[in-house]
Amino acid sequence: MSRKRVLSGIRPTGHPHLGNLVGAWDNWVAMQEEYETFYCVVDWHALTTDYADTNSVKDCTFEVAMDLLCAGIDPNRSTLFVQSHVPEHSELHLILSMVVPLPWLERVPTYKEQIEQLAEKDLNTYGFLGYPLLQAADILVYKADVVPVGEDQKPHIELTREIARRFNHFYGPVFPEPQTKLTTSPKLPGTDGRKMSKSYDNAIRLSDDEETIRKKLKTMMTDPARKRRTDPGNPDLCPAFDLHKAFSTETTRAWAAEGCRTAGIGCIECKNALADHLMVRMGPFHDKREEFLANPERVWEILHEGARKARKVTRETMKDVRTALKLPVPEES
Repeated sequence: MSRKRVLSGIRPTGHPHLGNLVGAWDNWVAMQEEYETFYCVVDWHALTTDYADTNSVKDCTFEVAMDLLCAGIDPNRSTLFVQSHVPEHSELHLILSMVVPLPWLERVPTYKEQIEQLAEKDLNTYGFLGYPLLQAADILVYKADVVPVGEDQKPHIELTREIARRFNHFYGPVFPEPQTKLTTSPKLPGTDGRKMSKSYDNAIRLSDDEETIRKKLKTMMTDPARKRRTDPGNPDLCPAFDLHKAFSTETTRAWAAEGCRTAGIGCIECKNALADHLMVRMGPFHDKREEFLANPERVWEILHEGARKARKVTRETMKDVRTALKLPVPEES
């Protein structure tokens, strides 16, 4: 039996950080074993919010792709590519825009939320309103069976399923309805205790060297009850301990929890141990990163080959779409 197909993507809107690694990419790497996986850097999606300044899109696209490779995405087992290198994404997006009612897009929960959160940007554009439709096209053009997402993205996949049903109702069965695969990920706070995010300037970047990582961890918020070294604390209320859960061994976690509750260790000792374990994880990552930085063309070669592989799939999908719509199918160039 053929493996089920997975599609997922990430926007190149800043430096990837530990939250990306444990929140999504570790799951992507694991899925390579079971699924036929397509992973893309969705540069067109970056334009939905950052259209006014596109200077960093190409560099961020390279960096995200390089970090995905360092994280374990294997071009021999996965198809890794740049969204804009596969024009069938935009072709299907255009066709679907003729079919999907405007209120379907306006009711997406993240639409109003992001307008409020990004109030400093003018997001009164079709591109921003239509980004869930572009996301649906990204998924449907591969006839993906499964889409790995966090809880907040569930409405987007349900919208994709509705769009597939509507298209199939009008034109006949072309698209499968993709299934949501909720991905489990550890809670990963940033240095200020809030969710780790590029927007909050509280992230430990994947590109940070050991010195920078240790410096950032030293400033990380801990249990506010520990005002003095002799004050006991509660590891369940400590953001630094959440990182221990993601990166440290069970033995170290037990040591840190006990030391915190009894004031047997100070926060600096706890953070130093955390940094040691984090560097065990990040050391091989940084070694791979140095190899790619010494040969950046290799990253672009992988992305271009990925786009060629992706287009073999998307061209077949668009033949099916055009046939269903009774549109002429162009000759392949």
